[in-house]
Amino acid sequence: MISITNLEKTYGDRTLFADVSAQLNAGQRYGLVGANGSGKTTLLNILTGNLDASAGKVSLPRRLRLGVLRQDQFLYEDQKILHVALMGHQELWQVMVDKEKLLANAENHFDADRFSELEDLVQRYDGYSAEAGAAMILEGLGLPAEIHYEPLSTLSGGFKLRVLLAQVLAGDPDALLLDEPTNHLDILSIRWLETFLRDFVGPVVVISHDHRFLDNVCTDILDVDYQTVTEYSGNYTEFMLAKQRERDRREKEIAKREMEIAHHQKFVDRFRAKASKARQAQSKVRMIEKKADELVELPASSRRYSTFKFAQKRDSGREVLKLKGITKAFDDNEVLHGVDLVLQRGDRMAIMGPNGIGKSTLLKIIMGDLAADEGEVEWGYETHPGYFAQDHKEQFERPHRTAEAWIWDTCPEQSIGFVRGHMAMMLFSGDDVEKRLESLSGGEAARLVFSKLAIARPNVLVLDEPTNHLDLESIEALVEGLKSFPGTLIIVSHD
Repeated sequence: MISITNLEKTYGDRTLFADVSAQLNAGQRYGLVGANGSGKTTLLNILTGNLDASAGKVSLPRRLRLGVLRQDQFLYEDQKILHVALMGHQELWQVMVDKEKLLANAENHFDADRFSELEDLVQRYDGYSAEAGAAMILEGLGLPAEIHYEPLSTLSGGFKLRVLLAQVLAGDPDALLLDEPTNHLDILSIRWLETFLRDFVGPVVVISHDHRFLDNVCTDILDVDYQTVTEYSGNYTEFMLAKQRERDRREKEIAKREMEIAHHQKFVDRFRAKASKARQAQSKVRMIEKKADELVELPASSRRYSTFKFAQKRDSGREVLKLKGITKAFDDNEVLHGVDLVLQRGDRMAIMGPNGIGKSTLLKIIMGDLAADEGEVEWGYETHPGYFAQDHKEQFERPHRTAEAWIWDTCPEQSIGFVRGHMAMMLFSGDDVEKRLESLSGGEAARLVFSKLAIARPNVLVLDEPTNHLDLESIEALVEGLKSFPGTLIIVSHD
């Protein structure tokens, strides 16, 4: 359905990808994966026509309707939520607007021919079921029917993005191109989206840092690495295994050829000076040259893995945390209704539930950043909690400072080597350490906060949506770091 031929994209002397050819077929769901900066979003923008390729072409059927997730919610602030979703089908929406205008002016003048024409278009676009379909999609994404006629401006930023996702899905697209569609979704909404995409009949291309989502949805993986894009059959887990097997096979093949060259070289070195073996030695030299020319050095992967290493200052006491009767309300909305719990040393507790249910509120109360209306929070003996807040950028009080200076403030007694060593574990090296806090990407800011946590050596980790801004490689590394952490863990995550 979508054909990619010899596609290439370069910026100056830097090649993101080249010689990319693929056929994106109906019913197939492609996970587009790669390291940050490898060119995933660039490729998606070329497919949508928002960016020109340096070479090659993308061919789409003439009447193909592309569903593309955009982040421009400010265009619709005053529009009703349901209407924003319906705008995904632009032709149908325009017909509905024209019909409403005609009916609103019917007392003065009613154009029966135009009304009949508009009614035919509504029928053609299946307009009478579109509203029910859009409402169903909104509900699936966690937006209940009672708010569908409220203005978009009444929603938080995360829920506005859900409406924009609903707009794409409700637009009757022939193909879907989605960049991080699970951002700001809770677990229930992600599961609903997985079902929707599995039932979608056209091709889907999706960028996501959620392993399980990619495993549950994808039939194929498009891997942006080694300055090209390689297609693998299967979901994300199957892709990772296949890619490693292919890399291992090629490395063994190169090692085998190098051993053959070394073996022939020994013969040449030994018999080159002997007249009786000179011809044979010369033949070996030509063979060595041919095999050396055939050797291709494997390019380095663009993927880089952080090192999450959480050591403790010391063990905590046996009882780590006790909550008794914690309640919290915002105006008339009570989100916490008498929470009681006791956490023991070494426990690993996940706090789960829909967005807005009070998960982050509970963590803020636990950490003393927010007062409970009622109840008590009691930390145990020798507990040293380390907190990763969902809005962690708020910790950057002076955003014009450098990343290195911010880290050094947490351990002024340590050397510059110590500071840069810890930053290097989180992929800050060279000029990266001089980046200003205000210019850091979401992923860089998250890794910097984790670097500070590692230096503090807490024995309790309190993590609120720690994977939100991390790429797949960083999430994999974080999982390994948390598995080996010997202390107590409290975590909120939709992953």
